Formats: sequence, C-alpha cells, structure tokens
Amino acid sequence: MRTILIILLMFWPALGQSMTVTFINPGLEDEQYWVDGINGMKAAAASLGIQLEVLHAQRDPVRQIELVAAVAARPPEQRPDYLLLSVEKSTFGAKMPLAEAAGIDVFLAYNGLTPEEKTLHGGPRDRYRHFLGSLNPRAEEAGELTARRLIEQARLLGLTDTAGQIQGFAIAGDRSTESSIRRNQSMQQVMAGEDVVLHQVVYADWRQDQGQIKAEHLLVRYPDTRFVWAGNDLIAFGAMAAAEERGLKPGRDILFSGINTSPEAMRDVISGRLTALAGGHYMTGAWSLVILYAFRHGVDFAETEGLEMARSMFHLFTPESARLFLARFSDRVPAIDFRRYSKVLNPGLDRYRFGFGQLLEQP
Repeated sequence: MRTILIILLMFWPALGQSMTVTFINPGLEDEQYWVDGINGMKAAAASLGIQLEVLHAQRDPVRQIELVAAVAARPPEQRPDYLLLSVEKSTFGAKMPLAEAAGIDVFLAYNGLTPEEKTLHGGPRDRYRHFLGSLNPRAEEAGELTARRLIEQARLLGLTDTAGQIQGFAIAGDRSTESSIRRNQSMQQVMAGEDVVLHQVVYADWRQDQGQIKAEHLLVRYPDTRFVWAGNDLIAFGAMAAAEERGLKPGRDILFSGINTSPEAMRDVISGRLTALAGGHYMTGAWSLVILYAFRHGVDFAETEGLEMARSMFHLFTPESARLFLARFSDRVPAIDFRRYSKVLNPGLDRYRFGFGQLLEQP
C-alpha cells in the first residue's frame, strides 16, 4: 500500500497538467459511425481530463489536408499537444509534413499506413520524429466474423443451390483505405474455403445510395443470390432496399451483413433483417486517447505494445447484445469510466485490451 501511495504521489503533479488533442474527422459531421466515435472520445476525454477539439472534413480528402494546415498554422501556444488523424484516400503524405514542421505530435487512429505508404513515408518515429504511432482495429476480424455468420445462417436456412453451394456477392467500401482492403481480403479468404460462390466484389464508397444502385444491378445479373456481404451498415441498408423492391425478404430469402453500430442496424439485428453485424471499432479514437494520456505521463506504448498496434475490437452482435447496446450506447456520450483502462492510473495493467465486449459489460 505504501509503495502504491508513493507512486501516485510521484505522478500527481504530472497528472494535473492539461493535455490537448485535436481530432480531424474524415467523415460527415452527422454520419452515425463518426457520431458514435466522437461520443466515445468525449467520454474518454472527460474521464481523463483531456481537452478535445473535433474538426470535420465532411468526407473531403482535400479538406482533411486543409484542416491539418490550419491547425499547424496556429500560433504555437494555440496548437494542440497531439493531432489524432485517420488516414484515408492516401492523404498521409500531405498531412504529416505540415504537422512535423509545426512540431505537433501525430497519432493515427482507425486507419494506419498501407505497405506502399510506409515505403514512401517511413513508419512511426522513422522519417518523421513527430509521427508517434498508430492504433487500428484488426480489420480482418470484421470480414471474418460477418462472412462466417452469413455462411452458417445460409446453411441453417437451406439457402443453397442444387450443387449445395451458397451464391452471393459483396459490396465493399472502397479500394484504397487500409481497413477496407483488409476487411475485404479476410472476407474473401473465408468464403474461398467454403462451398460459396462469390460472384463479384464491387465498391460503393460507404454510401447507402450507391449500395442500393450496385445491388439493383447485381441482383439482376445473379438471380440466385442468397447473401450480400456489405462493407458497412449503410451499404447493407441500400442493398436490402434493392432486394425488397424485387420481392425478397431480408433474413429469410436473402441474407445481409453489415459493419458498424448504428441504431437502425441494431434494430435490424433484433428483427432478423440483418443476419450479421460486427462493430465496436468506433471506440478506436477513445482508446487512442487512453494511449496518448499514458504517453503524456511517461508511459510509452512503444515499449510494451509496439508502435503500430492492430488490435481486436470487433463484437459480433446478437439480438441480445444489440438490445444492450441500444440501452447503453445509442446516440449519446456513454457513461464509461476510462480511468480503469489507463496504465498510468492502474500501474498493474500489463497490456491494453480494447475489446468492445468489456464496455458492454461494464457496470
């Protein structure tokens, strides 16, 4: 007890210092995924006494770069201690030199560098001294979990053709984002090992309207389709609408998967319209604040976690866990005490654990 008290007293002056973080949201200000992600960050910031600023790029890659430039151009005393960025559409090469020149530490969340980007720009603490590291959801997990659930349910419902195979197609998010690439690859690997005919993989840029348009064409092209794997929940909603226009009943005649945790997706899991839904990775930003808080106070994640962290975060929702999510998390800043996950405030923690299940279960 005396040793623990001495440790806390040693940290006390540092823990009282303010810490500022600016997050540049690559998505839309009212986009459900990013609303949830920012609410998670607000909960972590409130728990840890972090001043959080959020700027919205409205799905414009050029705007992302402009916002980094604007933050970097502020007077030194008005610049944040840390920039939290999500790398999309190959924008890292334009953003990082701006932050480096301004002396602002950068941490990547949600999407890290692709191998090609890493070759061009170097990894954390390599070419750029202020590029601290990254935390990404293990994106493969989302593809694996949803693909396996689709296949299991299709077999259970007898949605096979005369050769005993399950036919379908995939509508992914985009071709270039690192997390999208890894989701798509893992989904395809799962299906390649099963009696599945994956006719085609197309892209809808994460949009519901594009998901519907793509599904309309593909359902005509492949009339024996019994599943549609979707890169996010919005694409799934669009694809379900296309199927219903053709008189197909989602969850019975044709199965759909999605990724993310919108209330509508949760209700579709509960009703059975959506067969597979993986989510919880929107908390990556909140977990990044936990990591940066420890770094700020002398606990460098490089020593025990590595500079580029790809960690398990996805939860495969059931109707029961979907109901629990709606009761505890939907459209609000969640009442989560992130101090219990801090290595600074809990010196006994040996390794960060970022699974969403622990947040669902937290009293």
